[in-house]
Amino acid sequence: MDTSLFQKIGDRIEGYKDEMIHMETELTAIPALSPENEGEGELEKSKYIKKVLDELQVDELLEMNAPDDRVSCGYRPNLGVRFKGKSSERTVWVMSHMDIVPPGELSLWESDPYKVKVEGNKIYGRGVEDNQQGLVASIFAVKALQDEGIQPEHDVGLVIVADEETGSKFGIQYVLQNHKDIFKTQDLIVVPDAGNPEGTMIEVAEKSILWLRFETKGKQCHGSTPEKGINAFKAASHLVVKLNELYKIFDASDPLFDPPISTFEPTKKEANVPNVNTIPGDDVFFFDSRILPKYNVDEIEAKVQEMVQEVQKEFGVAITISSPQRESAAPPTPADAPVVASLKAAIKDVYGREAKAMGIGGGTVAAYFRHAGFNAAVWSTLDELAHQPNEYCVIDNLIGDTKVFAHMMLQT
Repeated sequence: MDTSLFQKIGDRIEGYKDEMIHMETELTAIPALSPENEGEGELEKSKYIKKVLDELQVDELLEMNAPDDRVSCGYRPNLGVRFKGKSSERTVWVMSHMDIVPPGELSLWESDPYKVKVEGNKIYGRGVEDNQQGLVASIFAVKALQDEGIQPEHDVGLVIVADEETGSKFGIQYVLQNHKDIFKTQDLIVVPDAGNPEGTMIEVAEKSILWLRFETKGKQCHGSTPEKGINAFKAASHLVVKLNELYKIFDASDPLFDPPISTFEPTKKEANVPNVNTIPGDDVFFFDSRILPKYNVDEIEAKVQEMVQEVQKEFGVAITISSPQRESAAPPTPADAPVVASLKAAIKDVYGREAKAMGIGGGTVAAYFRHAGFNAAVWSTLDELAHQPNEYCVIDNLIGDTKVFAHMMLQT
């Protein structure tokens, strides 16, 4: 890459600082909450974004509205924007999302969550990091190239979607189901929705997620006459201990992930009886499993079912299993995929750091791309304030990530 050319682009991006803060301010003032969070969706925010995009030389704008009769306009907006490069052989895509989560307990905020506060090197407000940092950075990366009169090496695309915070059914899932042809397998797809403060984590793989709810039914009785009942709590407790054997049975390790193993943990426990001297006839607990991709989720469920049957036989209880969430891991993006190599080169030049491809235990929307046959990488430079009170975006990160995207757009 021509270093002097990229230096000019970097200087141009540095000069956008006030404009970036202004855009963050305008976006934050337009809450985009899903119907699940008692909101009206993303329409108003999408109108503002389209107005911003109108000021750029957009070659193609695709509105991919997902029908949703729960909102007054009847749909959830998804935007696809393409800027022509020297070659259309592939497209460099950045996918961000418009929706946010509610601010939560307002007393925990030191300022109005929907009015940006700039303090030092930080911008405070709901959504400023999740996901407006990525959204704003992607737009200003394109703006920098246009303002310098530079055509990118390949087409550049921005996908700005709805509904990321509540399942993506009306967001990237809808886009991939109905407009999959806008993407090609050779495209570079970046999702700036997770990362670390150093900007060195490139997420390329995720574990499978299996949440289980165990409802144990025995027979309630007085605490002084346990022989007259069947203690559902005791039986469930034995099951919890037995489930810990999953660590020994599915004990593979993969250094791509941190932690490098599958995890199997009891979590939420519902209340059973309200008083001390009653043996509970009903008991409910939950279990969170994060499973390495080498294992099939069906294997885990089959082993759990065996353990449940053993406890039922031993204690004379009936145990019902349900799954609040079950997501099999998508095929990982190879650690040497072009999108990973491109990000590594850009991060090295912008931040002077060596980035590493990694797997995570949580889930991101990049999984939908991977399930659809596209390599995608999740990357951003974040202090990881998503969903917390006093959420902030570090201004240096906003500027730096803009440079990284512009760098990728300039690569041959």
